[in-house]
Amino acid sequence: MSEESLLEFPCQFPIKAMGKVDIELDLLVIEIIRRHVPDIDPQSVKTRPSKGGNYMGVTVTIEATSKKQLDAIYQDLTDHPHVLFAL
Repeated sequence: MSEESLLEFPCQFPIKAMGKVDIELDLLVIEIIRRHVPDIDPQSVKTRPSKGGNYMGVTVTIEATSKKQLDAIYQDLTDHPHVLFAL
């Protein structure tokens, strides 16, 4: 059975992660994603605090090359205890 994707690769793909503000979440997320995408443009990283200020969202837009690559990134992000969730 082949895995089909609605995406055409390569493509620009935003990866979002959320966590507590008391850590340097942006640096952590970049470090995890860099395992799979070595060349991350610093301008492709956006951070945004939650309304209450307790959480931070980090979005990194990458050049995705395959579904397998995206699955591996999401697995690594969700495995990390400081990442509450990833979209």
